[in-house]
Order: sequence, then C-alpha cells, then structure tokens
Amino acid sequence: MTLTVKVSKKYQISIPKAACRDLNITPGDRLLVEIRDGRLVLIPEPEDYVQALAGLHREVWEDTHTGEYLKGERNAWVDS
Repeated sequence: MTLTVKVSKKYQISIPKAACRDLNITPGDRLLVEIRDGRLVLIPEPEDYVQALAGLHREVWEDTHTGEYLKGERNAWVDS
C-alpha cells in the first residue's frame, strides 16, 4: 500500500486512516521515528522495552560458555 501525506508548517504528518486501521494504531499510541537509508520509519513504541528486547541477538552467544566468558572479562579488569 502506498499512501501520500502532506507535511504541515509545523513538520507534522497525519497517518492515513487506512494505515492506522491495518496496523492497529489508535489515538494516543506512541511511535518511534527512525531514519533508515534515507527513509522515515515509524515503529510502535514497546510498552515494555525489556520484554521487547529479550532474546535479541541470541545467536551471538550460541557457542559461548557464559561462565568462562564472564571469568575472562572479570580477569581483564583485574589485570589492567
């Protein structure tokens, strides 16, 4: 779906009703504004950031033994 909006003198835009309906955006909802590759992206603000970020990049730690990693990090602070 491609819709057109106009920027007001106060740099405000109105989200078209069809987009709000399809994305379940209601009055009072808060949206995060990001700029990605020259595009404006609106993302619903999470009610709970901890829950929203839980498990993010889990694959980074797949082959890492947590205890050994923490021990190495702690030793690095002591040694420096």
